[in-house]
Amino acid sequence: MKIVVDENIPFGREAFGQLGDVRTVRGRTMDAAAVRDADLLIVRSVTRVGRQLLEGSRVRFVGTCTIGTDHVDEAYLRERGIAFASAPGCNANSVAEYIVAALLVLARRGGYGLEGKTIGVVGVGNVGGKVVAKCEALGMRGLRNDPPLARANPDDKRFLPLESLMDADFITLHVPLVREGPDKTIHLADRAFLKRMKSGAVLLNSSRGAVLDNEAAVECGRTRSGPMLVLDVWEGEPNPNIELLQQSALATPHIAGYSYDGKVNGTTMIYEAACDFLRRTGGGNPPSLDLSALMPTSPHATLPIEAAGRDDEDVLRAAALTVYDIEADDRRLRAIAGLPTGERAAYFDRLRREYPQRREFQNTTIFLKGGRPALRDKLNGIGFKVRTSE
Repeated sequence: MKIVVDENIPFGREAFGQLGDVRTVRGRTMDAAAVRDADLLIVRSVTRVGRQLLEGSRVRFVGTCTIGTDHVDEAYLRERGIAFASAPGCNANSVAEYIVAALLVLARRGGYGLEGKTIGVVGVGNVGGKVVAKCEALGMRGLRNDPPLARANPDDKRFLPLESLMDADFITLHVPLVREGPDKTIHLADRAFLKRMKSGAVLLNSSRGAVLDNEAAVECGRTRSGPMLVLDVWEGEPNPNIELLQQSALATPHIAGYSYDGKVNGTTMIYEAACDFLRRTGGGNPPSLDLSALMPTSPHATLPIEAAGRDDEDVLRAAALTVYDIEADDRRLRAIAGLPTGERAAYFDRLRREYPQRREFQNTTIFLKGGRPALRDKLNGIGFKVRTSE
């Protein structure tokens, strides 16, 4: 059996090599010739999967090691009888930690504390649910908006209409890209949305670029009539709007979910889905997969922190930004503005392809000296393991 795997999928060869002959291909340039003889195709979000890629191939199973599926023409796969699987929730914790890091940076720059601030979370699924939990652990008030979940749980009063989020200090978007229907999300954050937000508020988008109307955001930025922006995703990737990038408080190259842990979770989930497919279709009983032995130790496996005499949020910031330096991602992307137009897409893709290994907070044990119990609870609440000493 022949298997084509995006070269940017960690342990792709080790995992899928248990099922057949693996060929790794660069995801952005993957074409019909590359997949024609493949039985299984394993991709990430940079590969458009549909008729143009698969027509005439012998592909029987497509797996995307991502939570999003808008790069896949699922109707075409159903028409062809091709099985499909995604990896919902695989990088949810990674995105939630990205949001925490962004909030802590903005609070430092603005000279305010996060405790008592309000954050509106649009989309409270795998990612949004973790965002709410971590923000509430920081002492913030979380407002939830999710029309499909609200309809499924009509008695749950936590779900609010979108309008009720407009007075929040922060609004963060965690929805799939839906192009039509009652829950359409394309350009959900349009000109009217941006202008309804509270003065001085912040909008964070780490879902899909087109959930925010990028042109409307640029216009609001020119007149200073819209919110401050934290953007990880862009319309027209890998060619982000440079003016919008320069207007943003933090700008990153679609890497919010790029923790190493999240990527490996995606590999494992799609491997298991491929095994289920093979079992159902007479492909035998593939071996189980355990990648834990191959995972490297976090470079910040232990982190001593002296908390006595320090503000709690300074300690939280020190911990979070030591493990994940979001401002380094911001600096790397901003360099794109100095490149010739024709080189920008390749640079954006290279930032993603060569992204430094980033481990999640759960891999770090903080040895905390001093500090109130509330600080320990906050550190635990955003994902760290904590040991204390006097």
